[in-house]
Amino acid sequence: MDGVGTSATLALLDMVQRRRAEGRTILDMGLGEPVFPAPPVGARAAIDSVQNGDLRYGPVAGARALRELVAANARSLGARESDIGIDNVVISNGSKQALFNACFVLFGAGDEVLVPTPAWTSYYDIIRLSRARPVSVLGDATRSFKIDVDLLRVAASPHTKGLILNSPCNPTGAVYSREELVDILRLADERGWWIISDEIYRAFSYEGEATSLLSVSDGFDRLAVTNGMSKAYAMPGWRIGWSIAPVDVSARMIALQSHATAGPGNAGQAAAIGILSDKNESALHLASIRSAFRARRDCALDALRTLDGLELIEPEGAFYCFFRVPGESDDFCRRLLATHDVAIVPGDAFGVPGWARASYSSDLDSVREGFARLAEFLRTTSA
Repeated sequence: MDGVGTSATLALLDMVQRRRAEGRTILDMGLGEPVFPAPPVGARAAIDSVQNGDLRYGPVAGARALRELVAANARSLGARESDIGIDNVVISNGSKQALFNACFVLFGAGDEVLVPTPAWTSYYDIIRLSRARPVSVLGDATRSFKIDVDLLRVAASPHTKGLILNSPCNPTGAVYSREELVDILRLADERGWWIISDEIYRAFSYEGEATSLLSVSDGFDRLAVTNGMSKAYAMPGWRIGWSIAPVDVSARMIALQSHATAGPGNAGQAAAIGILSDKNESALHLASIRSAFRARRDCALDALRTLDGLELIEPEGAFYCFFRVPGESDDFCRRLLATHDVAIVPGDAFGVPGWARASYSSDLDSVREGFARLAEFLRTTSA
């Protein structure tokens, strides 16, 4: 545990909450938390679950109805149509637990896991907790920091056991093309690597649909895909995530989860079942929230584009802007919070010092005001 730190984004949330308790009005552009209401059909299903007395322990692997819905949705993506069933699916307490389960089951002492960098802060520590060693693979900023097979080959060693992919990516908003994913999949197949594909932001792609590895992985069995309800359905507090993996891997995840947390909460699962069962309402919700995020992204970019020479990764997906800051990024973010009451996350948390991440997941007025203050601070500190 000496080598494991607290999640940087959750530490920032704690700092914001303390300042708010002091009476400060903070514009929080640090946490990736959608502010939209969840689909009403989910809330109704959760209320019915509680009122009907569904308060007992449920299956460790999750409710059968929810596992069936997740499997059916995965089959609809195409390539794995014939071989994804309920036994491939494990419902977890948020997608973070799904990632944790996958790393603990697939990796161990002496293994190395490639992490395209910048990357979500928890990947590195989850890998360390599994006793493996994370190996950062720094992408090229001119390509939105996306990695390719050449970079992976250079970073790999005889100890490499797998890699974690995230598309659309946190923190850059980069989206891997189908061709790029196919190339990476071929290399992993050649080397015998596992791939953990974190697809929690797949619903938010603004230049066409983001490709799931499930749709290109026919015949490749060393794949675990994680997703959940927190981002696409604006349900971060409900803590419902899942993994899709080979049956023997999923069985081991179930065994691990049985000792760690048991199954997720019944009310949250009931909400997820209600939402995923109602395809019309789900589709309308996703279209509405995607359109709203596009408007927020464009508002954020309008503010940042007023700055001449700002090095900025223009996001094609997710809901973050990633940009270079003058000087040391942790100091920059602390001064921004102290002087302009705006919270963002330093790039150090994602493995790239000198950059920072600002989220546009809050309401449109807050996004407009927050990015205007950020642009003003960038302008004065760069002068």
